[in-house]
Amino acid sequence: MSTEPENENPIMDDTTQAETPEISNESTTGLADYYNELTVAQEEAAQYKDKLLRLMAEFDNYKKRSERERLTSLKYAGEFILKEMLSVVDNLERAIAAGRSESASAEDNLNALSEGLRLTLKNLIASLEKFEVKGIDSIGKPFDPNIQEALTMEESAEVPASHVLTEYEKGYFFKDRLLRPAKVIVSAGKKS
Repeated sequence: MSTEPENENPIMDDTTQAETPEISNESTTGLADYYNELTVAQEEAAQYKDKLLRLMAEFDNYKKRSERERLTSLKYAGEFILKEMLSVVDNLERAIAAGRSESASAEDNLNALSEGLRLTLKNLIASLEKFEVKGIDSIGKPFDPNIQEALTMEESAEVPASHVLTEYEKGYFFKDRLLRPAKVIVSAGKKS
């Protein structure tokens, strides 16, 4: 056994070369190509992300604008009907003024007022029809509980039983929906 310690790290001389991998030009060119491709892909991804964020913001603005427009539309939905009703108010004012003429007799004033009211009612019905509001014709027709409300029954020799004798309040449809049922008096038929 020797008393000299063994050298754990041998000394390298010129004859012993450290083995280092050599990087060829082809490898560096390929690595540079991959790096360039990665850079281009990252730029494209950033552009797509930017486009996506812009589209998301644009869509959010569209939703907000649509909601504002919807609320405004609901807020002023009755504007057209109210404009039509203003002409009815004008006609009523004219009818009242015609009925107060001091130069005419009371009978002439009453006739003028009555004619003014008749024309105003005709105008109002025409305005309602523009908005697809239609009256229900009930008198003399069979009673229909789906569109009519019976207030009472009365005997009648002229109108058959279960038919509408008198209309207390006219019923109306709005498009295909019942707006208000007609309030009617139904015939009980002839007195036995």
